[in-house]
Amino acid sequence: MGGYCNQGGGVSLSARPPPLFSPEVAVDRRFLKQVFDNVHGNILLDPLSLKFIDTEQFQRLRDLKQLGLTSMVYPGAVHSRFEHSLGVFWLAGQAVCYLQAYQGLELDIDHFDIQIVKLAGLLHDIGHGPFSHLFEREFLPRVLPGSEWSHEQMSVQLVDYIVDEHYIEIDSDRLRKVKEMITASSETVMARSSKEKQFLYDIVANGRNGIDVDKFDYISRDCRACGLGCNFQYQRLLEGMRVMDNEICYPAKEYLTIHKLFATRADLHRTVYTHAKVKAMELMVVDALLAADGYLKISSFTLDPSQFWKLDDTILKTIETADKKQLKESRDIIRRIRRRDLYQFCNEYAVPKDKLEYFKDVTSQDIVCSQKGNGIELKEEDIVVSNVRIDLTRGRDNPLESINFFKDYDSDKKFTISDDRISHLLPASYQDKIVRVYAKKPELVEAVSEAFENFQLKTYGVKTQVHETPEKKKRRK
Repeated sequence: MGGYCNQGGGVSLSARPPPLFSPEVAVDRRFLKQVFDNVHGNILLDPLSLKFIDTEQFQRLRDLKQLGLTSMVYPGAVHSRFEHSLGVFWLAGQAVCYLQAYQGLELDIDHFDIQIVKLAGLLHDIGHGPFSHLFEREFLPRVLPGSEWSHEQMSVQLVDYIVDEHYIEIDSDRLRKVKEMITASSETVMARSSKEKQFLYDIVANGRNGIDVDKFDYISRDCRACGLGCNFQYQRLLEGMRVMDNEICYPAKEYLTIHKLFATRADLHRTVYTHAKVKAMELMVVDALLAADGYLKISSFTLDPSQFWKLDDTILKTIETADKKQLKESRDIIRRIRRRDLYQFCNEYAVPKDKLEYFKDVTSQDIVCSQKGNGIELKEEDIVVSNVRIDLTRGRDNPLESINFFKDYDSDKKFTISDDRISHLLPASYQDKIVRVYAKKPELVEAVSEAFENFQLKTYGVKTQVHETPEKKKRRK
């Protein structure tokens, strides 16, 4: 089971129905489970997938908010990694079934391929830490300097742990390829066991050009949860993609659809994921976790999958309700978050385009060294600086340059599309670096703001922020 291609029941953006059943394997509906998803509609779960889903390790994803602390600003953003994982499972199945329907004989796609792609979609986020990416990008580097821990690697370890712990029958070749697909886009990519059917690794986590069903799901799901419009239509890409030279390519007419994918992702980063108040709360949670780590040994959970699965977003409630004196500092920080007594956002600026290449992260020390003699002596622990990077998945490069297109289905040639052939309305730069500064206490906003402005003058010769810090904010005590 699990290799069937029944993708009906979802929300299709096209009049053409999706492919139905794979001829390689019969589908016995007695063994399928149907769940309803508010983005994709009915999702069918096969027996092997259910064996993974019905474990405490996978169910843990219900207690990991997909967007971490974002729901403190966007109240509807309370969806979890659980429904996202089901969504990626479903879209991964759609993708491989479309390829099978249109190129199945040519590509030799069978039920084995369908099943491993769907399992990779289901399990790709099982190793995620609490509070979205905050755990591995901001907390662990502070508490374990030099650590190369990643949620992709933990996902691989947890998959092995689940198989052993729950005696799941899955052959070693199938399991190995699932794990390879999970790490396909990470910096610590596993060596792939075979060069055959490399296009399958483009579906869930695409390290080649960033177009994958993981993004299709979270962009659609996050826009919906936050009440934002989404004009990116992933169904056009699913139906139009084609494998050429072992790589998934796209119709040339869809270049703007692909650009909308990356542009919508960047807009979500700017307006949702790195919202100034969301970042303020994330910075506070990092401080709370750091203060609690000595007693709770939170960072040690990353060393063992049998312990890691016990860690989720409820760690904040654990700290908040504990009466241990060792957790007082952490409790006080969490209480400030609850009472909306946040670190105060003072101001921000976007790094000038001609300075991006040699930019180094700004630190609290940089701001302290730029303070003026106004009677208040700032200390590094009074200030938090957030260096935000937003791009179109390829850093400073145009993502379209790494994508291969084809003219039509009669053509056997693939090609890339250069900037000057697309539109002069598209951006000339593909990355933003934003420097934000926060005061930990409201009475320090004015002094921190002045030091921040002085830093900009010293660094660039001009103030690069859009506007002055409002006087009302400076006067808050």
